[in-house]
Amino acid sequence: MVDERTTPPPIDIYEPSFVKGVFDRCSERYIAFSWICSFGFTERWRRQCIQALPLGSGPAVGYDLMAGTGEVWPHLLKRHPNVAAITAVDISSGMHRRALQRLHAHRAHKIDFREDDVLASQLPPLSADYVVSTFGLKTFSQEQLGRLAVLVARVLKPGGAFAMIEASDPKGWWLRPLYRLHLKQVLPLVEHLFLKGAQDFAMIGTYSTNFGDASFFAARLREQGLEVRFRRHFFGCATSVSGRKPPQGFAGRQWAPPRSHVH
Repeated sequence: MVDERTTPPPIDIYEPSFVKGVFDRCSERYIAFSWICSFGFTERWRRQCIQALPLGSGPAVGYDLMAGTGEVWPHLLKRHPNVAAITAVDISSGMHRRALQRLHAHRAHKIDFREDDVLASQLPPLSADYVVSTFGLKTFSQEQLGRLAVLVARVLKPGGAFAMIEASDPKGWWLRPLYRLHLKQVLPLVEHLFLKGAQDFAMIGTYSTNFGDASFFAARLREQGLEVRFRRHFFGCATSVSGRKPPQGFAGRQWAPPRSHVH
Protein backbone atom coordinates (compact mmCIF):
# COMPACT_ATOMS: atom_id res chain seq x y z
CA MET A 1 0.00 0.00 0.00
CA VAL A 2 1.40 3.37 -1.01
CA ASP A 3 1.58 6.02 1.65
CA GLU A 4 0.18 9.10 -0.04
CA ARG A 5 1.20 11.45 2.72
CA THR A 6 3.61 14.05 1.47
CA THR A 7 6.88 14.71 3.23
CA PRO A 8 7.29 18.39 4.09
CA PRO A 9 10.16 20.04 2.22
CA PRO A 10 13.39 20.46 4.19
CA ILE A 11 13.79 23.76 5.99
CA ASP A 12 16.29 26.14 4.41
CA ILE A 13 17.88 27.83 7.43
CA TYR A 14 19.44 30.47 5.14
CA GLU A 15 16.14 31.54 3.57
CA PRO A 16 15.57 35.20 4.52
CA SER A 17 12.14 34.73 6.11
CA PHE A 18 13.48 31.90 8.29
CA VAL A 19 16.42 34.02 9.45
CA LYS A 20 14.10 36.94 10.18
CA GLY A 21 11.85 34.75 12.31
CA VAL A 22 14.74 33.39 14.36
CA PHE A 23 16.16 36.82 15.22
CA ASP A 24 12.80 38.53 15.73
CA ARG A 25 12.01 35.93 18.39
CA CYS A 26 15.51 36.24 19.91
CA SER A 27 15.54 40.02 20.07
CA GLU A 28 14.22 40.51 23.62
CA ARG A 29 16.96 38.41 25.22
CA TYR A 30 19.69 38.44 22.59
CA ILE A 31 22.08 40.88 24.28
CA ALA A 32 22.18 39.18 27.69
CA PHE A 33 22.20 35.65 26.28
CA SER A 34 24.99 36.45 23.83
CA TRP A 35 27.19 38.12 26.46
CA ILE A 36 26.74 35.49 29.17
CA CYS A 37 27.07 32.44 26.95
CA SER A 38 30.17 33.79 25.21
CA PHE A 39 31.72 34.73 28.59
CA GLY A 40 31.99 38.31 27.36
CA PHE A 41 34.11 37.45 24.32
CA THR A 42 31.58 38.82 21.83
CA GLU A 43 32.07 42.31 23.24
CA ARG A 44 35.86 41.96 23.08
CA TRP A 45 35.66 40.73 19.49
CA ARG A 46 33.44 43.64 18.46
CA ARG A 47 36.04 46.04 19.83
CA GLN A 48 38.83 44.20 17.99
CA CYS A 49 36.83 44.30 14.78
CA ILE A 50 36.54 48.09 14.94
CA GLN A 51 40.21 48.41 15.88
CA ALA A 52 40.98 46.66 12.58
CA LEU A 53 38.84 49.06 10.53
CA PRO A 54 41.31 51.24 8.54
CA LEU A 55 39.08 54.31 8.40
CA GLY A 56 40.52 57.74 7.71
CA SER A 57 39.98 60.89 9.77
CA GLY A 58 37.55 62.77 7.50
CA PRO A 59 33.75 62.78 7.90
CA ALA A 60 32.47 59.27 7.20
CA VAL A 61 29.16 57.63 6.40
CA GLY A 62 28.60 53.94 5.97
CA TYR A 63 26.76 50.73 6.71
CA ASP A 64 26.45 48.27 9.56
CA LEU A 65 25.22 45.15 7.78
CA MET A 66 23.21 42.55 9.72
CA ALA A 67 23.29 45.19 12.44
CA GLY A 68 21.29 43.30 15.05
CA THR A 69 21.02 45.24 18.29
CA GLY A 70 23.72 47.72 17.30
CA GLU A 71 26.23 46.63 19.92
CA VAL A 72 29.13 47.62 17.69
CA TRP A 73 28.02 51.27 17.43
CA PRO A 74 29.57 52.46 20.73
CA HIS A 75 32.92 50.99 19.67
CA LEU A 76 32.67 52.51 16.19
CA LEU A 77 31.74 56.00 17.42
CA LYS A 78 34.33 55.98 20.20
CA ARG A 79 37.25 54.95 18.00
CA HIS A 80 36.11 56.96 14.98
CA PRO A 81 34.34 60.11 16.24
CA ASN A 82 34.44 61.37 12.65
CA VAL A 83 31.62 58.95 11.77
CA ALA A 84 28.72 61.23 10.86
CA ALA A 85 26.11 58.58 10.06
CA ILE A 86 25.46 54.86 10.39
CA THR A 87 22.90 53.15 8.20
CA ALA A 88 21.96 49.93 9.97
CA VAL A 89 20.62 47.21 7.68
CA ASP A 90 18.96 44.19 9.24
CA ILE A 91 16.20 41.81 8.28
CA SER A 92 14.93 41.76 11.89
CA SER A 93 12.94 44.81 12.94
CA GLY A 94 12.71 43.36 16.44
CA MET A 95 16.46 43.62 16.85
CA HIS A 96 16.54 47.26 15.82
CA ARG A 97 13.64 48.30 18.04
CA ARG A 98 15.44 46.69 20.96
CA ALA A 99 18.63 48.55 20.07
CA LEU A 100 17.10 52.02 20.00
CA GLN A 101 14.83 51.52 23.00
CA ARG A 102 17.47 50.29 25.41
CA LEU A 103 20.89 51.15 24.12
CA HIS A 104 21.11 53.95 21.64
CA ALA A 105 18.36 56.53 22.14
CA HIS A 106 20.98 59.27 22.57
CA ARG A 107 22.62 58.24 19.27
CA ALA A 108 19.41 58.00 17.25
CA HIS A 109 20.19 61.18 15.29
CA LYS A 110 23.22 59.43 13.75
CA ILE A 111 21.51 56.15 12.98
CA ASP A 112 19.20 55.30 10.11
CA PHE A 113 17.60 51.87 9.95
CA ARG A 114 16.60 49.82 6.93
CA GLU A 115 14.61 46.67 7.57
CA ASP A 116 15.70 44.66 4.58
CA ASP A 117 17.32 41.52 3.32
CA VAL A 118 20.85 42.81 2.75
CA LEU A 119 21.31 40.84 -0.46
CA ALA A 120 18.04 42.20 -1.89
CA SER A 121 18.60 45.77 -0.75
CA GLN A 122 19.14 48.65 -3.14
CA LEU A 123 22.13 50.25 -1.43
CA PRO A 124 23.58 52.82 -3.85
CA PRO A 125 26.94 52.16 -5.50
CA LEU A 126 29.93 54.10 -4.14
CA SER A 127 27.88 55.33 -1.17
CA ALA A 128 29.97 54.18 1.81
CA ASP A 129 33.21 55.26 3.42
CA TYR A 130 33.05 52.13 5.56
CA VAL A 131 31.17 48.84 5.95
CA VAL A 132 31.14 46.88 9.20
CA SER A 133 29.38 43.74 10.37
CA THR A 134 29.67 41.78 13.60
CA PHE A 135 28.28 38.26 13.94
CA GLY A 136 26.03 38.39 10.89
CA LEU A 137 28.09 36.47 8.32
CA LYS A 138 27.09 33.08 9.71
CA THR A 139 23.50 33.51 8.54
CA PHE A 140 24.59 33.24 4.89
CA SER A 141 25.31 30.20 2.77
CA GLN A 142 28.48 30.14 0.68
CA GLU A 143 26.54 31.23 -2.39
CA GLN A 144 25.10 34.15 -0.43
CA LEU A 145 28.55 35.09 0.92
CA GLY A 146 29.75 35.40 -2.67
CA ARG A 147 26.91 37.82 -3.39
CA LEU A 148 27.66 39.73 -0.19
CA ALA A 149 31.27 40.25 -1.30
CA VAL A 150 30.00 41.74 -4.57
CA LEU A 151 27.73 44.10 -2.60
CA VAL A 152 30.52 45.25 -0.26
CA ALA A 153 32.81 46.04 -3.20
CA ARG A 154 29.99 47.85 -5.00
CA VAL A 155 28.90 50.16 -2.16
CA LEU A 156 32.39 51.14 -0.97
CA LYS A 157 33.88 54.33 -2.32
CA PRO A 158 37.46 54.09 -3.64
CA GLY A 159 39.66 54.05 -0.53
CA GLY A 160 36.70 52.95 1.62
CA ALA A 161 37.30 50.57 4.52
CA PHE A 162 35.60 47.46 5.87
CA ALA A 163 35.83 45.16 8.89
CA MET A 164 33.71 42.13 9.74
CA ILE A 165 33.97 39.43 12.39
CA GLU A 166 32.18 36.15 13.06
CA ALA A 167 32.19 33.31 15.58
CA SER A 168 34.04 30.41 13.98
CA ASP A 169 35.05 26.78 14.29
CA PRO A 170 38.54 26.71 15.93
CA LYS A 171 39.97 23.79 13.95
CA GLY A 172 43.30 22.64 15.30
CA TRP A 173 42.71 23.96 18.83
CA TRP A 174 43.02 21.23 21.43
CA LEU A 175 39.93 22.52 23.26
CA ARG A 176 37.82 22.50 20.11
CA PRO A 177 35.68 19.53 21.27
CA LEU A 178 34.68 21.46 24.39
CA TYR A 179 33.93 24.56 22.35
CA ARG A 180 31.70 22.60 20.00
CA LEU A 181 30.02 20.91 22.96
CA HIS A 182 29.27 24.36 24.35
CA LEU A 183 27.71 25.50 21.06
CA LYS A 184 25.81 22.34 20.19
CA GLN A 185 24.76 20.99 23.59
CA VAL A 186 25.17 23.50 26.41
CA LEU A 187 23.54 26.51 24.71
CA PRO A 188 20.43 24.56 23.64
CA LEU A 189 20.13 23.17 27.18
CA VAL A 190 20.37 26.64 28.73
CA GLU A 191 17.77 27.88 26.29
CA HIS A 192 15.46 24.97 27.06
CA LEU A 193 15.72 25.46 30.82
CA PHE A 194 15.63 29.24 31.09
CA LEU A 195 13.88 30.46 27.94
CA LYS A 196 10.73 28.35 28.12
CA GLY A 197 11.90 25.70 25.73
CA ALA A 198 12.55 27.99 22.79
CA GLN A 199 14.99 26.75 20.18
CA ASP A 200 15.95 29.93 18.39
CA PHE A 201 19.23 30.56 20.21
CA ALA A 202 20.24 26.99 19.44
CA MET A 203 20.17 28.00 15.77
CA ILE A 204 23.00 30.44 16.42
CA GLY A 205 25.23 27.48 17.32
CA THR A 206 24.15 25.69 14.15
CA TYR A 207 24.89 28.72 12.00
CA SER A 208 28.32 29.18 13.61
CA THR A 209 29.29 25.53 13.16
CA ASN A 210 28.21 25.51 9.52
CA PHE A 211 30.06 28.77 8.85
CA GLY A 212 33.51 27.35 9.62
CA ASP A 213 35.58 30.53 9.44
CA ALA A 214 35.85 33.74 7.43
CA SER A 215 38.57 32.49 5.05
CA PHE A 216 36.02 31.63 2.33
CA PHE A 217 34.55 35.12 2.54
CA ALA A 218 38.04 36.65 2.50
CA ALA A 219 38.71 34.90 -0.80
CA ARG A 220 35.46 36.20 -2.27
CA LEU A 221 36.34 39.76 -1.22
CA ARG A 222 39.78 39.45 -2.86
CA GLU A 223 38.08 38.32 -6.07
CA GLN A 224 36.32 41.69 -6.05
CA GLY A 225 39.67 43.48 -5.95
CA LEU A 226 39.56 44.46 -2.27
CA GLU A 227 42.66 44.50 -0.09
CA VAL A 228 41.89 41.93 2.61
CA ARG A 229 43.48 40.87 5.88
CA PHE A 230 42.22 37.67 7.50
CA ARG A 231 42.71 37.26 11.26
CA ARG A 232 42.02 34.60 13.88
CA HIS A 233 40.92 35.60 17.38
CA PHE A 234 41.33 33.50 20.52
CA PHE A 235 42.60 30.32 18.88
CA GLY A 236 40.17 30.70 15.99
CA CYS A 237 36.95 30.92 18.02
CA ALA A 238 36.29 34.02 15.96
CA THR A 239 37.74 35.12 12.62
CA SER A 240 37.66 38.47 10.91
CA VAL A 241 38.29 40.20 7.59
CA SER A 242 39.29 43.82 7.20
CA GLY A 243 40.81 46.06 4.57
CA ARG A 244 40.17 48.66 1.92
CA LYS A 245 38.93 49.20 -1.58
CA PRO A 246 41.90 50.43 -3.65
CA PRO A 247 41.79 54.18 -4.28
CA GLN A 248 41.52 53.66 -8.03
CA GLY A 249 38.60 51.27 -7.59
CA PHE A 250 38.18 47.90 -9.22
CA ALA A 251 35.43 46.58 -11.46
CA GLY A 252 35.42 43.18 -9.77
CA ARG A 253 33.59 40.21 -11.19
CA GLN A 254 30.34 38.51 -10.43
CA TRP A 255 30.93 35.53 -8.20
CA ALA A 256 29.24 32.22 -8.91
CA PRO A 257 29.52 28.96 -6.94
CA PRO A 258 31.68 26.22 -8.50
CA ARG A 259 29.83 23.97 -10.90
CA SER A 260 29.24 20.44 -9.70
CA HIS A 261 30.77 17.70 -11.83
CA VAL A 262 28.66 14.76 -12.92
CA HIS A 263 30.49 11.47 -13.14
